[in-house]
Amino acid sequence: MNKFLLYILFAACLLPTAAKAQFENFKDSVVQLYGVVMTADSLKGIPSVSVTIRGTIRGTVTNDQGVFSIVALKGDQVEFSSVGYKPKLVTVPKDIPGSQYSILQLLVNDTVYLAATIIKAKPSREQFERDFLNTVVPDDQLEIARQNNDESKRRILMASLPRDGREAANNYLTKQATKAYYTGQIPPMNIFNPFAWNEFIKSWKRGDYKKK
Repeated sequence: MNKFLLYILFAACLLPTAAKAQFENFKDSVVQLYGVVMTADSLKGIPSVSVTIRGTIRGTVTNDQGVFSIVALKGDQVEFSSVGYKPKLVTVPKDIPGSQYSILQLLVNDTVYLAATIIKAKPSREQFERDFLNTVVPDDQLEIARQNNDESKRRILMASLPRDGREAANNYLTKQATKAYYTGQIPPMNIFNPFAWNEFIKSWKRGDYKKK
């Protein structure tokens, strides 16, 4: 019991010393960072530049003359960003003496090329009606499907599109079955078949044999 109390007393005496040393190390790493953000071409102060510590939620903005001030730690990465300028990332040196560090940061213009905009005069009522009536509206999917269901369009598609796998297989099997059925004898000639003549006349009336 006495040994346990001795440990408690020793820890109570050592804890303030360790906490004080840790606080001194943290205090030594804190830096008051201040400076001016200016344009690289004309050396003019840039207002409202965002100055943030990367990886944290701490940040500030420059005033009307481009001056800023922020608390940082040695080794932190400070990012400068503003609309119309390329962002810049600066690292606070770890071996700087004292607790203050000044910087003069230059930002380069970020050129962005936008698409040309053509401004025209407001059209008259006659011009608007003419252009509106002459505007060609492309067919939607429903209209394309409706056109494909037209009888003449389906005949053209049937004549131009190749057979799929099932149709090709059924056609081949039908021919093989017909060939096997008439093995050893002469196949009948459809010239004397009234049903074949009926189908031929229907196809002739539909225009299946016309040149497309």
